[in-house]
Amino acid sequence: MAGTITWEAEEYIVRDKTRGWYIGLVAAGLVLVGLAVLLQAWTFLLVVVLSVVALLIYAMRPPRLIKYTLDNDGLTEGQTKHSFAEFKAFGIMNENGHFSIVLTPRKRFSPRMRVFFPETQGEEIVDAFGRRLPMENVELDLLDKLIKFLRI
Repeated sequence: MAGTITWEAEEYIVRDKTRGWYIGLVAAGLVLVGLAVLLQAWTFLLVVVLSVVALLIYAMRPPRLIKYTLDNDGLTEGQTKHSFAEFKAFGIMNENGHFSIVLTPRKRFSPRMRVFFPETQGEEIVDAFGRRLPMENVELDLLDKLIKFLRI
């Protein structure tokens, strides 16, 4: 790789949430709380309450701006270094004008890693990954589809 490529990008796509989204989340939580009380499932009740609170906090938190560095040794995400050897392939995803590299890990049960990048540096970044990893066609997995559907 000729040189080092650096860029900054948000950690995830911000999806607009209406007042109805928040009301729906709280309503679904209340229904599950009612079911837990009816069944006297106290552990489930605790899980539901904690999950709704965690989702509310996560939904209201703005995404962090992360600095990425791509060099001969691999990809640095913030303070975390990832070697190219950790991944078996990469793909490109464009979700409503937000471009990302999707890295497929070698470890069987590890999640894929998504790295957003600005369109202006796209060709340079994709070429750099292409020199080190094979490219594959990628689509949203089940978890990504659920997150997109729930607009989290």
